[in-house]
Amino acid sequence: MSIRRVALALAAPVCAFAFSIGLSSLVLMAFGTNPMDAWTEMLSYGTRLETFVETGNRATPLYLAGIAVAIGFRMNLFNIGVEGQYVLAALLAASAGAAVDLPPILHVILIMVVAMTVGSAFAGIAGYLKVSRGVHEVISTIMLNAVALAAVGFLLRSWLLDKNDTTLNMMTPEIPPSGQFPHLNSLVETFTREITRGRQLWGFMLVALAVGVLFYAFLNRTRAGFDLRATGLNPFAAEASGVDPAATVVRTMLLSGAVAGLIGLPEVLGQAHRYDLGFTRGLGFTGIAVALVGRNHPGGIAVAALLFGWLDSSAPILDVVGDAPREIVSILQGVVVLAAVVAYEVVNRIRRVAEARDAATAMQHPTETTDRSVS
Repeated sequence: MSIRRVALALAAPVCAFAFSIGLSSLVLMAFGTNPMDAWTEMLSYGTRLETFVETGNRATPLYLAGIAVAIGFRMNLFNIGVEGQYVLAALLAASAGAAVDLPPILHVILIMVVAMTVGSAFAGIAGYLKVSRGVHEVISTIMLNAVALAAVGFLLRSWLLDKNDTTLNMMTPEIPPSGQFPHLNSLVETFTREITRGRQLWGFMLVALAVGVLFYAFLNRTRAGFDLRATGLNPFAAEASGVDPAATVVRTMLLSGAVAGLIGLPEVLGQAHRYDLGFTRGLGFTGIAVALVGRNHPGGIAVAALLFGWLDSSAPILDVVGDAPREIVSILQGVVVLAAVVAYEVVNRIRRVAEARDAATAMQHPTETTDRSVS
């Protein structure tokens, strides 16, 4: 039985990835490119230490985005507003970090608290509208995305603009060194070699890992996490057992927004040390794909984030050698998501059929089933 469960658990992601590779290979062949040459170049470039470092940097915010989305998904809430939440939170956190000068640890904590508060408050608006006015969270969060991005543009051009900057590149003032997060190069180089090309492994990866552990513990070791999961599985049964659905909705959105607020901090604290026009966008929407592929589980989300991060880090070599356009990676990522959703649904149906068959067998031969379980 355990072997079958493991096989079913591995079948969906393996089949989805294999199907994605096959379909992407057909697209490459349609453009006159040898798929084996393209994949070989990506694999060769993607196994370098510097590429692994870049993969970790790209996977860190994607992992946080996936966790933020998964918190809502576990309760059947669709927090589509992660994009606006993390962009606005990054801007205000960077501005707050640049406005003060505190001891190193306190300075970083202050920036994180500001980011989590902004993201949580902005997501809480959607939760409040849902429980008080019946506004679906998909509609409200999409509208709030537009509000957040407009607010970022206004604030960056006016109140939060670095007046001392002479490059005409709109940006906030730089965060002092006490508010910058240290990198992990020295730790990695202890076990490997010197990291070249100026690459630095962002230390905020450790915070992201801690968030994943806390998310798992919250879901499986706390009453609030149990209420969240129970409401997601069967809201009517959860309410009948004493769970307050309105409070659980608001609490879930606040928690999802708090994690969303951290998404932009790896870049703000580890690389740019400020917010500017070059700040990375689109992580919130990619986080939806990461959560779907990872099945809303912290471990699965980590694997999906690393996969997406590795594809993004390895793609530039395709443009350099001319084997294929790097956009093939975007096609591959999209196909992975679609294939994963379909494959997981097929596996779930197979699992339900198998469980029904086992239950029917147990009902027909209860004595034999009991004897086998005792032995």
